[in-house]
Amino acid sequence: MADLMKFVKDELVTKKEFPEFGAGDTITVYYEIKEGEKTRTQFFKGVVIQRRGSGNTETFTIRKMSGAIGVERIFPVNLPALQKVEINKKGSVRRARIFYFRELTGKKAKIKDKRR
Repeated sequence: MADLMKFVKDELVTKKEFPEFGAGDTITVYYEIKEGEKTRTQFFKGVVIQRRGSGNTETFTIRKMSGAIGVERIFPVNLPALQKVEINKKGSVRRARIFYFRELTGKKAKIKDKRR
């Protein structure tokens, strides 16, 4: 049974090729929205708070500020509506999940750029 599950994961689930990103990076996600018969592309730009899961159940959470309100969105990596992911800025953080970022405001909410 485990072999069958592995076969389905490897062969039948389509893998999307996205650039490597992690917590602290600022990315833009382009995804498709269906409204009746029409489809349009919308983007969501923000800071990656976490990546979790593995394989076809992997997800990532992005947080952005819309005015004075914080907006978070969770995207599955294998979502068929995802078109592309662009990395705008690599951030340097010490943790894999930066939930403390939710409470920070002003200059404290700034993430340092990763040195190359």
